[in-house]
Amino acid sequence: MDVAEQTPAPEQAGRRRCISLLARATSDELGTAWEGLADKPDTRAVRGPETGLVMVRGRIGGGGSPFNLGEATVTRATLSLQSGTIGHAQALGTDKRKVRLAAIFDALWQEEMTRDYVESVVLSPVEDRIAAEEKAKAEETAATRVDFFTMVRGDD
Repeated sequence: MDVAEQTPAPEQAGRRRCISLLARATSDELGTAWEGLADKPDTRAVRGPETGLVMVRGRIGGGGSPFNLGEATVTRATLSLQSGTIGHAQALGTDKRKVRLAAIFDALWQEEMTRDYVESVVLSPVEDRIAAEEKAKAEETAATRVDFFTMVRGDD
């Protein structure tokens, strides 16, 4: 497999980013964006939203033999806009409303006319919140950092 096959196309990378951010968005963030949408699209459920379990796997030492760590609750949904665009969403937990809205916004992101709305009103605030949370966590961790040093005495 060459490098060109491993590197996703820009559109594919953008969609991965979109789906990832929608999965990490809160129900309130998605609900607020939905309420602010002037022309709400007609949707048809293709699958779900439905809740189930997935097996979480780990690796001994981070790279060793795989083992089953346990199960996690996941909710997923697939829906179709009236235009035929299909949206998918998955998220940890049991919040069916959140996953349904995430699937709608995934489908809207795929359409040229609504992509800017999804980017500016949904994805950018979620990305900003995540960056702020990660920065706060990094600062909190840095505050507990201890620098060790060795002082050499004499000639060894």
